[in-house]
Amino acid sequence: MNRIDAIYPSDRVSLREVGLRDGLQLVKTFPSTAAKVEWLTRERAAGVRHFELGSFLPATRMPQFADLRELLEVAAALPETHTAALALNERGVVDALQTSVDEIVCVVSATEEHSQANMRRSRREAVDLVRSAVRQRDASGKTPLVNAGIAMAFGCSIAGQVDPDAVIGLVEDCLEAGADIVGIADTVGFAGPKQVERMTERMTALCGMRPYIVHLHDTRGMGIANAAAALGAGARVLDGSLGGLGGCPFAPGATGNVVFEDLVFLCETMGFATGIDIEALSDIRAIPESEMPQEQLFGAIARAGVPPNLNWRI
Repeated sequence: MNRIDAIYPSDRVSLREVGLRDGLQLVKTFPSTAAKVEWLTRERAAGVRHFELGSFLPATRMPQFADLRELLEVAAALPETHTAALALNERGVVDALQTSVDEIVCVVSATEEHSQANMRRSRREAVDLVRSAVRQRDASGKTPLVNAGIAMAFGCSIAGQVDPDAVIGLVEDCLEAGADIVGIADTVGFAGPKQVERMTERMTALCGMRPYIVHLHDTRGMGIANAAAALGAGARVLDGSLGGLGGCPFAPGATGNVVFEDLVFLCETMGFATGIDIEALSDIRAIPESEMPQEQLFGAIARAGVPPNLNWRI
């Protein structure tokens, strides 16, 4: 079994909790380091195994991620815990390789307009960063995965419509550049289930047994429906955020991710065992509620609960 298969087994669903990264990008205040550690450790105890913990950016730009290295050290001591963090430039890759992070996430935007707004570089230069990250990783002797995520893959709030063929072309470019795993993101929640189904079918055909990630936002209330469509079309790695927090600071109109708790429930009702205790997961919402009282949390499971005395696992 290779490293990718060990982390993202093709015979089961893997859910990536991005609340401590994407979930904190747009907040006005953010949890203390101690609260983040509690968030992380309690989610791990609830059965979550995959975490995006922050971005390798200067604290002057993103102070909410200034404690990323501390969180990585805590996670490294937790068994069977896979960590990821964003690197938007070469310095970020260098910094990542000095830590224990298991996955370096690079972003390639589907539109030139968002690429310039988000990274101040062209799409071609973003693919080159993926290639550079692979080269630097290999030279370092370390073994983190290099993840290339295609932002705005279903439509862009700056440029408008996005050609699906262009998205698949960027995925192919990232794989050619050496990315271990690729992903497609509905960054601003433009997609509906049919669009997600068609794109996911193409990703499944292109990637074969190689895992890929589907990252969805619930901007227009389609998040869970889109996740169901992705699962039905072959996706086995999906992102979500505790309480539905999140959004890209450089994407006008961006709002939160798919609610992680609801995503777990969806997977279980579709017959995909997650190993995650939904009730215990929902209880962890108390941390962001206490630490960020002005931020709105979302979620149907938090509102209505898991159905009692019902065999909802088919």
